[in-house]
Amino acid sequence: MKYRNLWLGFIAVIVGSFAVLGYYGIEIYREAPPIPKQVVTTSGKVLFNEQDIKDGQNVWQSVGGQELGSVWGHGAYVAPDWSADWLHKEAMYFLDTWAEQEKGVNYEALDEETKAMLEARLQKQIRANTYDPETGVLTISDLRAEAIADVSRHYTGLFMDDPALAKHRDSYAMSDNTVKDPVRMQKLNAFFFWTSWACVTERPGKNITYTNNWPAEKLVANEPSSDLIIWTGFSVIILIAGVGLLAYYYASNKEDDIDLSKLPKKDPLLGLNATPSMKATLKYFWIVTALILVQVTLGVVSAHYGVEGQALYGFPLADYLPYSITRTWHVQLAIFWIATSWLATGLYIAPAVSGHEPKFQKLGVNFLFVCLLIIVAGSLAGQWYGIMQKLGYTENFWFGHQGYEYVDLGRFWQIFLLVGLFLWLGLMVRAIMPAFRNDAEGRHLLGMFLISSAAIAIFYASGLMWGQHTNLAIAEYWRWWVVHLWVEGFFEVFATVVIAFLFVRMGLLDTKMATSTVLFSTIIFLFGGIIGTFHHLYFSGTPTAVMALGATFSALEVVPLVLIGFEAYHNLKISRLTQWIKAYKWPIYCFVAVAFWNLVGAGVFGFVINPPIALYYMQGLNTTPVHAHTALFGVYGILGIGLMLFVLKGLSGRRRWKDGVISFAFWSLNIGLILMVLISVLPIGLMQTWASVEYGLWYARSMEFMQTDTMETLRWLRVIGDTIFAGGIVALAWFIIGLKTGWSLEQDEDVQDIDLIQTQEDELTIKK
Repeated sequence: MKYRNLWLGFIAVIVGSFAVLGYYGIEIYREAPPIPKQVVTTSGKVLFNEQDIKDGQNVWQSVGGQELGSVWGHGAYVAPDWSADWLHKEAMYFLDTWAEQEKGVNYEALDEETKAMLEARLQKQIRANTYDPETGVLTISDLRAEAIADVSRHYTGLFMDDPALAKHRDSYAMSDNTVKDPVRMQKLNAFFFWTSWACVTERPGKNITYTNNWPAEKLVANEPSSDLIIWTGFSVIILIAGVGLLAYYYASNKEDDIDLSKLPKKDPLLGLNATPSMKATLKYFWIVTALILVQVTLGVVSAHYGVEGQALYGFPLADYLPYSITRTWHVQLAIFWIATSWLATGLYIAPAVSGHEPKFQKLGVNFLFVCLLIIVAGSLAGQWYGIMQKLGYTENFWFGHQGYEYVDLGRFWQIFLLVGLFLWLGLMVRAIMPAFRNDAEGRHLLGMFLISSAAIAIFYASGLMWGQHTNLAIAEYWRWWVVHLWVEGFFEVFATVVIAFLFVRMGLLDTKMATSTVLFSTIIFLFGGIIGTFHHLYFSGTPTAVMALGATFSALEVVPLVLIGFEAYHNLKISRLTQWIKAYKWPIYCFVAVAFWNLVGAGVFGFVINPPIALYYMQGLNTTPVHAHTALFGVYGILGIGLMLFVLKGLSGRRRWKDGVISFAFWSLNIGLILMVLISVLPIGLMQTWASVEYGLWYARSMEFMQTDTMETLRWLRVIGDTIFAGGIVALAWFIIGLKTGWSLEQDEDVQDIDLIQTQEDELTIKK
């Protein structure tokens, strides 16, 4: 693989993919569900206006947004999906009213023929697009206005303090008076109506709704479209073809064996003298450890709210920390500690690679650390004030809770974090540039290191592309730039480069092989990954072309994961090559675990919900957190822990590590995660999928279904996996503290002389 060809391929993928992403982004802007200037009845009554809907979106964001129930399938999973729930309730009001008028009974008591007749009448009326783009007026029937008023009364009682709905609030983990102001509640109802209207209203000149007929709701003829089924089949074909091509390439380009006699005789990193800025990164990992403990604790509390909606074993915790807060902090802290670990590793690696400590580098590392603490504390406090309804619309947007999952922090804190990322980028560039100028052989790998570092800073800026009143469909487009491209995309490239640097530095890979592998892996990953961002947007008010592209290219994302087992095998072999490499056993074991979870969490569980027909019924169900937990923690979290352990090994002196506690932590984390998913979250998600297919999404998320004895038992079974997992986190923290106090260290130093491990055949070489 020649460098020139690889760089040309990399540039072609970047330019071509972002051209497609940008072009169809313009289409999303153009075809987003319109927000009407007024909603009026046929008799001339004005129900609400554009500003009411926009203010209602701000109210929704302030109470937690996607951290309390979901809209268009994106968000939390305890409360209903408000757009699907509103749609069903509105449809039932129509049907019950007509049934009472014509037969004197409710809809459920009718015979099948009459039901079918009323459903056909409903579909004709409710699916018709009566929005006038010239005037911006949406005209609805007087009966629909009555339906809106009826559903609004229910939601007002639910979000405020109607005693008759106390059981619902408990089931949905909602605090009493989630919304405290009746005026705010009216606006919130206007927003919920609009999200539901987009789900059932057909696009002009087409027979599919703005959300591509999502959610599944037979009463209003929301069923999978032909495009959805066709692109599902095509995505599977693309996956099979991609796997076949990559397998052929791998088989026809086997790497040469490596002579173990050429490996270093002692640990190359033992002679590394940490610079002041490298030593200054140690406190970052102390904060990472603290944030992990808090984040997992909040996860336990959030999971418990699923069985005891407003309390923690009787204590009324929701009065002080409602579910929407604990889940917000749980998700936000995961991003914070994972990113902190990776960024701190970069700050440690840069001077180590170049052998150069720039002037004031330590000061920059310390200043960035202070900024990090301010951002974490300030954003979490602002989110609490926002959800407790202590901030106005604008103040909440800037300093409180934006309501968008993974980017919940207020706009001020977003900007602050972006500035911090560019400060980090500056520290990285000034430390690495001497090596870039002087190391001709390693310049290509260093180039990828700088590009991936720059992308981390630049692509977080996409989180600033929406405003306080931006249409939800457009805000979702940009949100997934952050979640998919920033978190899942360029952080992944950065991690690949960092691991390559570590192995090159240790003499386990030569620079040329590492560079070629990194470039080729990045091309393969980003070819599917960038345009694959669209697979999050099938049903978020986007045109059909977005679904076609998302289904096709996101299937390609899975292709490299199918062969990830080779990487795991390679890393496992590395951990056993020589005696001195055993000192890095646990960081390398983390890399092995990352490969496993990449295949299972990102690959298997990701593709389960990836094809359009699957996601049509599964979006917003517990099948999504199956993928989220196994991919976010299993891949990015464990990789962050592995990188942290690698750096701590370099900073904790030459003494050997004790295996007991860290071994318990490693296996508890992985076993706990497996059990959490397999005996609780996955069965719940599969049962919800059945309910969604059979009755509709509204039922799969309803209190009537989710509070059955079977579902209650499955939620309690999560305690087993969660307890083992939490034990692993505590053990990890105990071990890291022990590196400072000495209880995690043996008395003797690491072995430096090479001691080759003989295979059963007594071979002297192994495959890379």
